[in-house]
Amino acid sequence: MQIKIRPSKLSGSIAIPSSKSHTIRALIFSMMAKGKSKISNPLISPDTFAMLDAMRSFGAKIKMENKSFIVEGTNGKLKPADNIIECGNSGQVLRFIGALAALLPSYTVLTGDFSIRHNRPVGPLLSALTQLGAFATSTRLDGYAPIVIKGPLNKESATLDGSDSQPVSGLLMLGAFIPLELFVTNPGEKPWVNLTLSWFDKLGIAYENRNFEHYKMKGGAQLDGFDSSVAADFSSAAFPIAAALLTNSEIGLKNIDLTDVQGDKAIIGILKSMGATFESHGSYFKILQSEKLKGARIDVNDFIDALPILAVIACFANSKTEIVNGAIARKKESDRIHCIALELKKMGANIEETPDGLIIYPSKLSGSIHLDSHKDHRIAMALTVAALASEGESFIDGVECVEKSYPTFFDDLKQLGAQIETSFAKSLCGVS
Repeated sequence: MQIKIRPSKLSGSIAIPSSKSHTIRALIFSMMAKGKSKISNPLISPDTFAMLDAMRSFGAKIKMENKSFIVEGTNGKLKPADNIIECGNSGQVLRFIGALAALLPSYTVLTGDFSIRHNRPVGPLLSALTQLGAFATSTRLDGYAPIVIKGPLNKESATLDGSDSQPVSGLLMLGAFIPLELFVTNPGEKPWVNLTLSWFDKLGIAYENRNFEHYKMKGGAQLDGFDSSVAADFSSAAFPIAAALLTNSEIGLKNIDLTDVQGDKAIIGILKSMGATFESHGSYFKILQSEKLKGARIDVNDFIDALPILAVIACFANSKTEIVNGAIARKKESDRIHCIALELKKMGANIEETPDGLIIYPSKLSGSIHLDSHKDHRIAMALTVAALASEGESFIDGVECVEKSYPTFFDDLKQLGAQIETSFAKSLCGVS
């Protein structure tokens, strides 16, 4: 799908979609619980459907009632999957379900789309599971899906590289049910590990955490069914926030919980330090018209998903911005460092890649006849924001990928007054 965007002024208010990370974790734990759980206000997205299919493969029963998932859990007794588990484009499904598959004495095979099979490494998880006594391998022996996992586990200690938080969270979820001592080198993306630990706290799962480098878990968790309402997603909120700032508009965001533990909440403090102005009234968050933003040095490791939109914002600052400590962004749905730099250069940005980030100088962006989402939802949304604040009209191909985290993104922007036209013609970047 392609969109055409014209520079626009925004006004009004929208509700931000629910957190993908919370939704996935809520579903994982409901699968492992005894009895029924109710997950209210979940994010409805392809990643969610991939998780639901994986849960059904392991024996969970799921139905939807009044926009809530009702899950009949397995009481920790997973049944062997009778087919390959298709993870779609979800790294969380691959890493979390892959870890829990080691509880089974049978073989579990997991795969995904092109990005999962070629750009989302799972080697650290496979290595840790092997250390714990599992059979864990990639079919091409390259550390990428498809992967094959088989328990049981007969050891209790493992070490892994924690640059990517998802394998760490997956192993900690495993440790809720078997004794585990986990040593983590290069711990990164700590707020996302903390998000997993916040679920442990909520559900009464015991653990020891020593500076995100050493964990001890007793295992044997027996979870009862639970009710949970999913909070709004700060990763998604970053895009309308940026759109308002860069078009000098005032908008409101509903259902924002500033007490939630999501890592991307940090973008609000970053933008305040750059000169942005906000107001908060309960769960209503207002972005005010702001003076010219100033450049900054931004360490993005704790909120890595914000890198593309921060790169866009930096183009409109009045001084140089350096984005650092973001090397893991090269191993997301796309190489986000390279892809956002490549596309913004098409619009006239003065931007340089570094191994772990970007250097961005004040730039005047102009519409480009062709921009490419690289099949990455955060690249697509970041480029949309850039186009709203640039001169002239822009076209972006492959924007259907926004369904992964923000299915109503374009409808919400149109509601705020954005001039966006969509076309369902085959996109130029839609070939696998």
